[in-house]
Amino acid sequence: MLGKLLTIVLSSSAALYVSSRFVPGFSVWGDTLNLLTAGAVLGILNSIVKPILKVVSFPFMILTLGLFVLVINAILVWAIGYLFDFVNISNTMALVWTTLIVSAVNLVILHKV
Repeated sequence: MLGKLLTIVLSSSAALYVSSRFVPGFSVWGDTLNLLTAGAVLGILNSIVKPILKVVSFPFMILTLGLFVLVINAILVWAIGYLFDFVNISNTMALVWTTLIVSAVNLVILHKV
């Protein structure tokens, strides 16, 4: 259980790092501790809040053939930007690209664990 949680935190941190390097308009200020903190909170949100949001939004999941998960991921990434001053999301396109990167990294890394 602890190994999976550590994997979730590190994959979320890696996704945020990649996004901050390649997505214009998205940045994580400060040192590695800030990045790990944002990744930890994003990982916890993905582990606890995301399943609840999936159950609540089940009709939309069916209507969109599962693509509503991207909206849920965007809400969680936006929440990270809202909670922490050192995470800056300057526009909607930055949020969209960051969401796609976080979703892709989580899909690749977490489905192998």
